[in-house]
Amino acid sequence: MTESGTPTPRKLLPDEIHRAVRPGTALLRLQTTGSREGVLDGAWWPRSRTVGAELPALIEALTAHLGPLTRVGLDTAAWEEVPTRVVVGDHVVHLDSFPVGDDTVLITRGDSDHFALLVVPPDTTPDAARDAMARAVDAGNVTRAAEILVATLPEPAADREESA
Repeated sequence: MTESGTPTPRKLLPDEIHRAVRPGTALLRLQTTGSREGVLDGAWWPRSRTVGAELPALIEALTAHLGPLTRVGLDTAAWEEVPTRVVVGDHVVHLDSFPVGDDTVLITRGDSDHFALLVVPPDTTPDAARDAMARAVDAGNVTRAAEILVATLPEPAADREESA
């Protein structure tokens, strides 16, 4: 509660995280147990839809926390120039096309350990991106990526004009 008696708004991420979140950021919620109960394991805000420019940095960051990755699954219709593999350092990561939509990237470590990341569209405002990413990494989250984006991102101007 604040001094005025109004409830303090719930902050999903510490203040220092809010200042650090910008395009190119990945937020992860990694659990050390075998049972990850949330729908999403993290969130990623790429700077563009160019896989070759964006994915290596994400793979490098994830590898530092998860160990070597074997595959990345994404919807190739949502990305530009998707190769079949990406080499990061001396490690090859295969890219698979899945119709998961432009809001999700699937990461595979080993043979069957999967992680799902919300993908925040590159042109998202910082406030909306922070809100979407905070919801995605909330340990109690049961909302799918597309629903988080619909709830947090402003309606495009063209859509607002058509509905008026």
